[in-house]
Amino acid sequence: MKILITGATGLIGKELVDLLLQNNQTVHYLTTSTQKIKNTSNYHGFYWNPAEGKIDENCIEGVDTIVHLAGASISKRWTNSYKQELIESRVLSANLLFNLVKKTQNQVKHFISASGTAIYPDSDSAVYDEFSKEIDNSFLGNVVVKWEESADQFQLLNIKVTKLRTGVVFSEKGGALLEMIKPIKMYVGSGFGSGTQMQSWIHLSDVAQLYYWVIQSKTEGIINAVAPNSINNQDLTKLIAKRLKRPLFLPNIPQFVMKLILGEMHILLFSNKNILPKRATSLGFHFQFDTPEKALQDIIK
Repeated sequence: MKILITGATGLIGKELVDLLLQNNQTVHYLTTSTQKIKNTSNYHGFYWNPAEGKIDENCIEGVDTIVHLAGASISKRWTNSYKQELIESRVLSANLLFNLVKKTQNQVKHFISASGTAIYPDSDSAVYDEFSKEIDNSFLGNVVVKWEESADQFQLLNIKVTKLRTGVVFSEKGGALLEMIKPIKMYVGSGFGSGTQMQSWIHLSDVAQLYYWVIQSKTEGIINAVAPNSINNQDLTKLIAKRLKRPLFLPNIPQFVMKLILGEMHILLFSNKNILPKRATSLGFHFQFDTPEKALQDIIK
């Protein structure tokens, strides 16, 4: 099988590429940096620049599946210009891929897109699965809606579409969990706000395995890329502290303080969503790290 990947140098992208190569798959990847183009027997890089509408058409030769992971990080201050970049980096890149597939002879049968759990509204009581219809009326909710619409257009070409709504990725290689670990390790850790906000998460290894499972099984539609057991912020903070053998003695940080520090982006720390991976589990996917305890044991040695 030959798979084209965007965002191949990101946190999830690197893990997925390694997994695919270990399983003797051929990987084509798109990069905006000519210096990152490599060519080996089963790993080939191609240049693209979505902002300028440029793409090396050779990238799609022989490709069966496209995995679209590219998108600007949400973990930067949301200025008005960066908000636009958050949307355009996802939509323009998908549109460029769509136009390439539409106008060229190819054998693409499956388009798999990253997506986000931000599409679900905050709730103290709701438990969301892939059949939940509620949509969060927020900036990030709108980003995810546009992101998924840009993926759905591939159905017009009779191509299967899958959207993986991914929670907070737990990894020792980067991401939000490391930012939680740092202050706790330095004895200045604490929870945020009430600490009762639920956080839906997934181990980096499991999210890569989930993408590979979708590629192999050709599963369509929405998949919640989250572990089966969500955890609230206070309990997660306590688990990290216990694993690090560090005390927690500071009071929780109020929301207004984080808003002063981070601006609108602070809502990422106070988001309250309990999400289940109903479709993945019902279709037979097995999570290696199905509890926060297992994930932290693997990450914090």
